[in-house]
Amino acid sequence: MRMLTQQLLTTVLLIWFVSQITYAQNDTIPTDVIKPIEQNQDLIEDYIQGLESDSDFDFNTVFEGLEYFLKRPLNLNKVTREELLDLMLLDEIQITNLINYRKKAGDLISLHELQAIPGFDLDKIKQILPYVTTGGDIDDFNVSIPTMLYKGKNELFLRYRTTLEKEKGEIPLEEGQEAQRFLGDPHKLYFRYRHTYDNKLSYGITAEKDEGEEFFKGSNKQGFDFYSFHIGLKNYNKLLKDIVIGDFAASFGQGLIMFSGFGGRKGNEVINIKRSERTLRPYTSVNEASFLRGAGATLALSDNLDVSLFASYRAVDANIVDIDTLEQEEDIENLFSSFQLDGFHRTPNEIADEASLKQTTLGAQIKYYRDNWHIALNGIYDQFDLPIFRNPAVYNQFFFIGDKINNVSLDYSYIYRNLHFFGETARSSNFGSIASVNGLLIGLDRKVDMAILYRHLPADYQAMRPRVFAETSQGANEYGLYLGLDVQPNKHWRFVSYFDMFRHPWLRYNADAPSQGYDVRSRLTYKIKRKLTMYLQAKYETKTVNARDPEGVADADLPKLDYLVPEKLLNVRFHVDNKLSKALSLRTRFDAGFYQNGDLERQTGFGIYQDVVFKPISLPFSLSARYAIFDTDGYAVRFYSYENDLINSFSVPAYYNQGMRYYLNFRYTGIRNLSLEFRIARLRFLDQDTIGGGLNEIDAPHRTEIKAQVKYTFSNY
Repeated sequence: MRMLTQQLLTTVLLIWFVSQITYAQNDTIPTDVIKPIEQNQDLIEDYIQGLESDSDFDFNTVFEGLEYFLKRPLNLNKVTREELLDLMLLDEIQITNLINYRKKAGDLISLHELQAIPGFDLDKIKQILPYVTTGGDIDDFNVSIPTMLYKGKNELFLRYRTTLEKEKGEIPLEEGQEAQRFLGDPHKLYFRYRHTYDNKLSYGITAEKDEGEEFFKGSNKQGFDFYSFHIGLKNYNKLLKDIVIGDFAASFGQGLIMFSGFGGRKGNEVINIKRSERTLRPYTSVNEASFLRGAGATLALSDNLDVSLFASYRAVDANIVDIDTLEQEEDIENLFSSFQLDGFHRTPNEIADEASLKQTTLGAQIKYYRDNWHIALNGIYDQFDLPIFRNPAVYNQFFFIGDKINNVSLDYSYIYRNLHFFGETARSSNFGSIASVNGLLIGLDRKVDMAILYRHLPADYQAMRPRVFAETSQGANEYGLYLGLDVQPNKHWRFVSYFDMFRHPWLRYNADAPSQGYDVRSRLTYKIKRKLTMYLQAKYETKTVNARDPEGVADADLPKLDYLVPEKLLNVRFHVDNKLSKALSLRTRFDAGFYQNGDLERQTGFGIYQDVVFKPISLPFSLSARYAIFDTDGYAVRFYSYENDLINSFSVPAYYNQGMRYYLNFRYTGIRNLSLEFRIARLRFLDQDTIGGGLNEIDAPHRTEIKAQVKYTFSNY
């Protein structure tokens, strides 16, 4: 391992030194287009690291709307706040500054004028440049719905993925063995067709089969395991703002009762903490748990009043419990104990949970708004055809139990000069508990921005789909205060930092008493003419959790009740991103950190990778590759690293234990309207003989993943 480390460090230092010698300066605003997901890899890394489960959010299509703005850029002289939020590249302070500048100075004459607006440095201008303009009007046309259904842009995706090594679930049982095994083959298949007409109409179908699921047989005689269809119409006329039919997503306020969009989390974009999303939007991803199925509409009843309504009815996966086994006397046949969110239907047990629970959801919003403020009343009602039962424990006594729940909330925002106030207050029906989150964004100076957010989430507050800015994703049992600071003294330097302290007034799964903690993160970035980016980042977190059992101590010698101890985690990162030319980019990263639970021995580790991205301008192909090594004392010391992947896909694995990971991506675009992609990625551990657990266990220290994708695009405008 030491030899590998020395070789990689030598290579990295040599490449970095050569890159400085070959660096060429350029002081103009570039016009090259960066892929949306690659642009926002910091946001994705931060988001994945903060999730409590892999199924919480699907990024695969979150930035695809930018492809539309490439062909029909937003007119910054006429664009609304809502349309700027659709762009997903500007925070609330930047949007406010742009609108205020437009009011005072009039229409922008040139995109170069953006440099006069606070918050718009050359790097931010470069990021949004392909998607905006100062002339034309994308809404100066009126096309009938039949025309939009027929004409427009069409995209077809076909994707394949498999693992070369056999997992335990694929290996047949020996004679006399009794266990579960995968009923299908080890291939993952993805199909997607989508038709769009500008930014107004979208319809399409998405289908997916996971590894181990049957295909055109058994439980999936219909072919794919998951199908999703949608049709959506946006900004059709003054009355009809949005209509969605089929699968869709809904978002209210700051996420206290429901939020399905890409909400900000604690990360590098320390000011981007406000939840902002259209109330209704079509669903085009493959997460099988995070969507609604039915219909909804947003109507503009006047120039300042919108009303949104939606209804959903769908079958969801759940673990059904036989009432007889619980020795209950209620007049009920069955209960369900938990939702199954992973979307896997590979074994008889998983198939038994498939679509076993019916859920009805109704929602409504009344929103009144002016240029600088809005107020909205939101309501949502959920009902299940079976009540939920949970194994009783002290920590979960405030969790939802029953077959119905409703929530109401009031959300607001108000802009006064350089101050942007926002928040939401909600009530849950089961306990009548009230939760609230309130924030303030402040433009202290054209070079300094600040964010403040306080959250009050009682332990007995309940909601089925909360996604509020907080330390945990539960949406309850937390009080906290967040402070963020963004300082950009000149075009070369940027310093961002946040401090967040939180308290959990009731027990949690891993804390057998009320607990508290705080975390702080800072990043110092240095850029040279947009060709070279370097940053040094440190994140430290401490919170009280249950003490872990020390090794070598008999159970009889351990206390009967867990006690709380401080859990400490430190991560330091140094990152270099160097664009040697228009065709060649190099990215180098070094991570180091430690983890400690109470008085137990401290766990440490490091990780380092080197990326090479080659995109020749005159040739119809591109390549990207990575070689990474890591050495940590366990999963507690892990480093999340964004990886280049196929179009509309992403990978952010955690590097931990001792091993290496490398991948190669190849993309060919030499055939008109056709894109062909191939990816191979391999993970190899040096300190263990197997990978994974349960039915996903591989009896080898390595895992090799193969992906291939075809994208075909055609238009009939």
